[in-house]
Amino acid sequence: MPRAHPSLRAATALVLVAAAVLSFAHTEAPSGEAGSEPLADTHTAVVDLAALKDIPGLVDRLAGKRVVFVGETHDRYEDHLNQLAIIEGLHTRGQDLAIGMEFFQQPFQAVLDDYVAGRISEMEMLRRTEYFERWRFDYRLYGPILRFARERGIPLIALNIEREITEKVGEGGIGALSAEERARVPAEIDREDPEYRKRLLAVFEHHPKSEAGDFEHFLDVQLLWDEVMAERAARYLAEQPDKTLVVLAGTGHLEYGQGIPKRLLRRAPVEAAVVLSGATRELEPGVADFLLYPQRVELPPAGLLGVMLDTESPGEGVGVKGFAPGSGAKEAGVEEGDRIVMVGSEPVTSYSDVRIALIGGRPGEKVPVEVVRKRLLGTDRLTFEVELR
Repeated sequence: MPRAHPSLRAATALVLVAAAVLSFAHTEAPSGEAGSEPLADTHTAVVDLAALKDIPGLVDRLAGKRVVFVGETHDRYEDHLNQLAIIEGLHTRGQDLAIGMEFFQQPFQAVLDDYVAGRISEMEMLRRTEYFERWRFDYRLYGPILRFARERGIPLIALNIEREITEKVGEGGIGALSAEERARVPAEIDREDPEYRKRLLAVFEHHPKSEAGDFEHFLDVQLLWDEVMAERAARYLAEQPDKTLVVLAGTGHLEYGQGIPKRLLRRAPVEAAVVLSGATRELEPGVADFLLYPQRVELPPAGLLGVMLDTESPGEGVGVKGFAPGSGAKEAGVEEGDRIVMVGSEPVTSYSDVRIALIGGRPGEKVPVEVVRKRLLGTDRLTFEVELR
């Protein structure tokens, strides 16, 4: 059996899993008993502690399911460690797996195929999928899962639709799409779930009014995400009838089965289970099949240059338009208007290149940063030793 990374073992050792089958205290005295009075209905959730399991026990329950949905709060490392623990457990039990991921968009599927096959490096995969422009969450959250997949030859499936389409829908609804764009959208979009609409309306109303926009357009975007990911997953299941698909997606796409699960099962009626973190939610019936209660695990602090980048203006490298408080780059001598062309040994032509060059960097570490600086007559190329903060 492959040995898990120490941080993974530490995280999963502290996880309890409760099947989300709750009893509610609705008790009445048996009818016909003299002097009996009905007891109060307290609507109290009761969990049978004898049913609590660890991750291996959970995996035993998941084995044999055709689809396993494992939710995440995107920036919580413990959620991703538990996703990896479930994937590793299923793989060890001999399940023939594929991993479907919200955080990659479908036009980049060939890049993921090349990565798993070993034809390109991890850094090249990040560049070509435009990960840092399209997702932006710290890649260290997801890196262990992708590396495990590559090492074991587990296919990675890009589930999401490209951002350009969802942005257009957010502004003008699905009706704003061109005929070519509309062809990328599922023909069947189920809008007839009042609970789904009610839940999204509550989310929408928490947005600042200046940013909220139109609710119907907001709903269109959520429907589009869920239907597109469900359709892609269902198509993969049809193409690969012997595969078990583990779907990794944000909790909001999975809870109560209203998002991706319901829409996938409408297309492909298979055995499935939903696993979510219960750490930040009330215990409610129907929210998932299993809830995880992990201890919080933090990533080590990332080393940063402390610069605000200008990704719009053309020119060599990437422009610097400002600095964070206490910026190591500013202290080293980098100025606003400079254009970064090299970080460490990595050439820089985009925002992604800067993020990729700093993967693994730690506060206190020093890295050379080469910039191009305009002068009255021509330009200078300057190199600074920058302490990451």
